[in-house]
Amino acid sequence: MTQSPRPKIAVAPDTRPTMHRQLCAAVEAGGGQVSPLEEATGLVWADPARPDLFPEMATRAPHLEWIQLPYAGIEPFAQHLDPQWTWTCGKGVYSNEVAETALAMSLAGFKNLHDYARQQSWSGPVGRVLSGSHITILGGGGITRSLLPLLAPFNCDISVVRRSGEPMEGANRTLTSARLMEVLPRTDLLILALSLTAETRGIIGAAELAALPEHTWIVNVARGGHIDTEALVQALKTNSIGGAALDVTDPEPLPDQHPLWSLPNCLITPHIGNTPDMGLEVLVPFIEENVRRFSQGQELLAPVDVSLGY
Repeated sequence: MTQSPRPKIAVAPDTRPTMHRQLCAAVEAGGGQVSPLEEATGLVWADPARPDLFPEMATRAPHLEWIQLPYAGIEPFAQHLDPQWTWTCGKGVYSNEVAETALAMSLAGFKNLHDYARQQSWSGPVGRVLSGSHITILGGGGITRSLLPLLAPFNCDISVVRRSGEPMEGANRTLTSARLMEVLPRTDLLILALSLTAETRGIIGAAELAALPEHTWIVNVARGGHIDTEALVQALKTNSIGGAALDVTDPEPLPDQHPLWSLPNCLITPHIGNTPDMGLEVLVPFIEENVRRFSQGQELLAPVDVSLGY
């Protein structure tokens, strides 16, 4: 990676003026020089919703060495990942915000808030206790690292299922993905907090849902594609699981007449785990730090493993 006192960094596209302006300021604050694509050695991508613009812009940047993507979930860019460039993403940047959402959804499901919010008359008490529950978390990245301390006061028995099986502080046990079916039958709360890849797409299907106890709640703050939506609808309709709290769906946005909307044991939020406003607040200093590291030839934060896709 070429070292430069003031590396030339492009910020593109400019389709989101506020985001573009703040990321340009972050580049300058980090010691970079905002430059045209034709001169840039680095590219900070400024619109996560427009991966379609990437191929054309990449062809205009012959000196490109490093590409910074703004979000942790980079599946829209998966087809563009090329090992000739160094890639970084927003992995870990939004972990605290998403972990808060996961905890809020977990408590809402256990306390039946989704149902009470729809009622217009007094009804009997329904709910479960989160304290002491058996929790299974899929994924061992930044969201899980932020979530485990939030769960600590509840004294839960926590299993983390991750690709490597490497232990995580705050978890009672860590297992590889191949052992997922071992823990599902004793799971009270299943939280999805993993990256979406070819291997993890549909990781929760009909068989996995059938293995869960009837009272289990599923919380998904990762990506909708992790769950077989048709199988989930069926499980919720038949009450073979307790319920689902979904901040992400498949498809997304969820169509107005989709069956999930009408299910009383389903809580849906429109991907608010990390909103654009709260996201920029934490993304800007992160970009500033990575530009500083790039300018000094240091190891960059949140590298993407091109072979794994995250």
